[in-house]
Amino acid sequence: MASLLEMTGIQKHFGGVQALKNVDFDIEAGEVHALVGENGAGKSTLIKILSGAYTPDSGTIKIEGQEVTIANPRQAQALGVVTIYQETSLYPDLSVLENLFMGRQPRRRFGLLDWGAMKKEAEAVFKRLGVDIPLSARLGDLGKAYAQLVEIAKALSQKARILVMDEATAALTSDDVERLFGIIRTMRSQGVAIIYISHRLDEIFRVTDRVTVLRDGERVGSERVANVNQNWLIQRMVGRELTNLYPRNIRAPGKVLLEVGNLTRIGVFENVSFSLREGEIVGLAGLVGSGRSEIVRAIFGIDRYDSGTVLLEGKPLSSKPWEAVQSGVALLPEDRSRQGAILAMPVRANMTLAVLHNLHKGGFLDEKQEASITDRFIQALQVRPPRSELPVASLSGGNQQKVVLGKWLASNPKVLILDEPTQGVDVGAKAEIHQLMDRLVNELGVGILMISSDLPEVLGMADRLLVMHRGHLVAELPRGASPEQAMAKATGLEAQGIAHVR
Repeated sequence: MASLLEMTGIQKHFGGVQALKNVDFDIEAGEVHALVGENGAGKSTLIKILSGAYTPDSGTIKIEGQEVTIANPRQAQALGVVTIYQETSLYPDLSVLENLFMGRQPRRRFGLLDWGAMKKEAEAVFKRLGVDIPLSARLGDLGKAYAQLVEIAKALSQKARILVMDEATAALTSDDVERLFGIIRTMRSQGVAIIYISHRLDEIFRVTDRVTVLRDGERVGSERVANVNQNWLIQRMVGRELTNLYPRNIRAPGKVLLEVGNLTRIGVFENVSFSLREGEIVGLAGLVGSGRSEIVRAIFGIDRYDSGTVLLEGKPLSSKPWEAVQSGVALLPEDRSRQGAILAMPVRANMTLAVLHNLHKGGFLDEKQEASITDRFIQALQVRPPRSELPVASLSGGNQQKVVLGKWLASNPKVLILDEPTQGVDVGAKAEIHQLMDRLVNELGVGILMISSDLPEVLGMADRLLVMHRGHLVAELPRGASPEQAMAKATGLEAQGIAHVR
């Protein structure tokens, strides 16, 4: 079968860095083709060339055998190429219908909006997807999963022939993921070509037909998914075999660092109690909406709580984030792009934000000390490219995560709270972050409180697992517990009220 899209010999430089080196990529109509690789491998650059955000230095792009030039996103959309990014480009305060037609509303006489035509087309698109969604509802009230559905519907209403899905499941629940996979299969049967980008390797085997691997800007493998396994993917992505994705050198925990007693925020979480010891990783698991992130935000002082206590080494922890940082508590947030980093600022400025008060002499910034701290963590965390002057926005998602992590490590925390530390991070960087966590608890005695939606990850790294269900702490599971045990507790199938967990 002839390819719908052919990209041949694509090259792209950014200054002295070659992001893509003679990359070939193709996809057929009605095919789901996975594009995988470590952060910084060139996936985003290739997709931005296809979507018109970047212009290649050399190479050709053909659609249905005809060579095309894609100079901007509008030209890409005119050719039927639509990209859905992890962070949706929708407007939460507008309705589903308004978001669906934003910037391309059909009009009647005298320039009036044709709401009837919009509603008719919207109903047809959602019927094609096999989903029912209230068109008049405010999008922000419907949640992330519905936002993804609206993005997909918007792409189809734009007559998308080639749909790029970049980390589409990163913030979805397991039920939402299954619904999305069903929609992908529906679109595939209707002839839409889907380029699927994900760091969740199990998804590659569940929903895609073919996989292409990039490493350091080059294509290093392309095969039918049925002919490969996860080891094949990992070896080509990282250039080596990862023998231990969850490294843990178990040590006897030391003194209690953090103690949370009967913490309550009315309507969000209730009577949550647990402790965290020196040299220990405690996992906090639960479904989206269980209250996991809300609890750690309250501990750190971002959100208020109505009652309860938070003690650090036996003393009350301030409810102000900056004072919590000075006391030795750090929080790596779930949303790194909005809460973890200032994307327009350079790496060096971001990495020293938490210790900026220590870098001034006579009212002036000690640039030598700033550079020393930045270089140390760029090397320790293997940030790529290793250039402190680059704006964080120019880095891949995994390297942005490393910058945020470096910012908090520079403050020498006693307690490190990690909320989804490897979300959107490739398998190689994930292994590096896990190794760093192990070193922090074993060599420095840091206590880590870890939230992760990836059950194998949190079970593989935690000394014990606390499970949340609808705002209540319902179970403590020991190391070695199975994902099935954790999921049974998280879904409430075996929920047990626990007044206090030690």
